[in-house]
Amino acid sequence: MATDSKSKATSTARMSVNTSGLQERGTKVGETLPTPLGSPVNAPSRNKSSWGSKLVLLGIPLGALAVLGLTSSYWYPGSQISGPRMNSYRRRDNQGIPDTAQVISPKSFAVLDKVQPGTEFDGFSLFVPPGYTENSLKAKPFHILDDSFYDIIGDDPSLTLLADSGTDPLFHEAVVWYAPMHKDTDEVFFVQNAGAKAAGTGMNKSAIVQKISLSQAANVQQGSRNSTDITTINSTVQIVNPNGATAYRGKIIFAGEGQGSDIAPALYEMDPNEPYDTTVILNNFFGRQFNSLNDIAVNPRNKELYFTDVTYGYLQDFRPAPIIANQAYRFNVDTGAIQVVADGIQKPNGIAFSPGGQYAYITDTGISGGFWGNNYTNSAAIYRYNVQDDGSFENRKVFAFTHVGNADGESSALGNVYAGAGDGIHVFNPSGILIGKIYLGETSANFAFAGDGKLVICAETHLFYATLAAKTWDPEA
Repeated sequence: MATDSKSKATSTARMSVNTSGLQERGTKVGETLPTPLGSPVNAPSRNKSSWGSKLVLLGIPLGALAVLGLTSSYWYPGSQISGPRMNSYRRRDNQGIPDTAQVISPKSFAVLDKVQPGTEFDGFSLFVPPGYTENSLKAKPFHILDDSFYDIIGDDPSLTLLADSGTDPLFHEAVVWYAPMHKDTDEVFFVQNAGAKAAGTGMNKSAIVQKISLSQAANVQQGSRNSTDITTINSTVQIVNPNGATAYRGKIIFAGEGQGSDIAPALYEMDPNEPYDTTVILNNFFGRQFNSLNDIAVNPRNKELYFTDVTYGYLQDFRPAPIIANQAYRFNVDTGAIQVVADGIQKPNGIAFSPGGQYAYITDTGISGGFWGNNYTNSAAIYRYNVQDDGSFENRKVFAFTHVGNADGESSALGNVYAGAGDGIHVFNPSGILIGKIYLGETSANFAFAGDGKLVICAETHLFYATLAAKTWDPEA
């Protein structure tokens, strides 16, 4: 990895904002990408055939493109977010709908002229309601299915493409913005996809940790920059195949998936400032290796770490056969105590808490089998648990089921539950009813709020910045 003479800890690459060809799936995008990190690339051309120019002609800014990951949260009485409703699909006339939004009533597709057989339409197929096309769904990506979604998106939501990495999934998961951190560093961290064939990561080399400047992202959204700088982090101890992460006590805790039989999955604590001092804080369960640590969150009540462990390293050919069940754990950093808090989940993935800590949410990506293929009869659910005063989980219930792909990657914000799915973001009210979408037409695995009304979004080969009305919260506050 290229470094400069002044700092061996970082290398920076300018990633172009390449929107040409994105409208048609399967076309080549970003001809100047992928490029080795540390090498400059040219800004995209602004020709009339680009998606960005077509959006301008439609009166939609280039910033109206993005996807999200899963967030979860708890609804407080008296908050801006309204309570559960199933029949309020029209509150405003067309003049009151934001330019980047459109109303799509569930009533319009409750009965279809033809329901396709499973050989033609399955659990990863993109659903296009009658009267719409995939392009029209992308053109105005904020899809309002219920009035309460207006309070989430506000009057002028925007979605901005920050970077396009070609075929290398540089923008996967572990999106972290630490509230006190931004005052000094103004940065958001994320990781490359481990085990992706296009990246060559997993067994042969580890996925990498990266960061961007939040102020640069805002400048791209405002039109004063064409791209953001993507900086690769070289920590003092290598974080091997990182996947999930959370801010914790001024540091970032990464969940590493491990590599082969000799490098066990582990939790890594990294200082977000150079030289990025890093320490392994957990790498076993009473002597047994974990499968592939996946995601991690902080319980806002007891301030302990909770994380998921799943067999994706094995299913993607960079970890040995599993020797322990797929489970969720809690870990006390101060005492070293570790406990299983949830089992019986096919593939536990994202994990998050409600702001008050009363509920925990875990996504089950059982439908996705890695290189072994998909099983559409397996789970694609979000489960909700009651969190007891002693920190244990009880009373698992199905909160929601993802109709395209599976929910993955979690963080929290005041209001409703947001889930990254196979076509973008699904937003559920506190009862688990789908109230809106942020539609991309492709999968997003993870994102994080970077202050009130700001989101940094990973979508594998695309990185996005979104602005909307939703607010965030700090689990350590």
